[in-house]
Amino acid sequence: MRTTLARTLSFRVATATALAAVAVCAASASAQILRVTEVMSSSGTGGTTDWFELTNYGSSTLTVDNWRYDDNSFSFASSALLEGVGTIAAGESVIFFELDTVLGAPTPAEQVTNFQTYWPTTAQVGYHQGAGLSSNGDAVVIFDSTGVEITPQTNFGSAVATVGQSFYYAYDSNGDFVLGSAADGIVSTVGTIPGEAGGISQVTFQSVTPVPAPFTVTNIGSPGTAAVVPEPSTVAMAAAGLGLAGLGIRRRMRRA
Repeated sequence: MRTTLARTLSFRVATATALAAVAVCAASASAQILRVTEVMSSSGTGGTTDWFELTNYGSSTLTVDNWRYDDNSFSFASSALLEGVGTIAAGESVIFFELDTVLGAPTPAEQVTNFQTYWPTTAQVGYHQGAGLSSNGDAVVIFDSTGVEITPQTNFGSAVATVGQSFYYAYDSNGDFVLGSAADGIVSTVGTIPGEAGGISQVTFQSVTPVPAPFTVTNIGSPGTAAVVPEPSTVAMAAAGLGLAGLGIRRRMRRA
């Protein structure tokens, strides 16, 4: 009787352990892992306004309604609303540019179209009416609607703020830096950076020529593709947890 009861309890404990491992992994996979992956702070005279790229390294879609951006003041109180993009899918990169609000400027929709013509990308493009980014060094941070910082405070110095070239950062599936650092990114040059197995490669290219109005210069960047978007490793972790639990169950069954 005691042996049967012990077997039953052991099986239940092992099963509970395996399920807990899966639950922990699932929670990790659904965590919000949004990162700043590219910045253009000096497009040059005749170029675009400043812009930055955000990439969702998590495994679920992020709803970004009423999320906000700020520069190196890192202040929710002075932050600007992100507009034009409502969701960011897992593995997706989106761009937000500084809206031109001078008298007589094109409408927001027209400015989005102009940006997508200049940079031939199918990525979602939104905008904000906040502070521009200084070519002498600045930063980008994103807040959710309650003021919680969703991205790390991503800084850059004047060394990477090259006129006409963006600079980029890349991360692993945990949101840790792979290329670039919290202090500086890497200046963009034309070419392709392969992604990890199953991930998306970053394609860096020159903006379209001949240069479409209202622009007069070309730029180099990779808007819409991040350097590394690896598959989440949580499935392997879950499998390992289940495997260990199953091994324990089989051993107990053989002893019986």
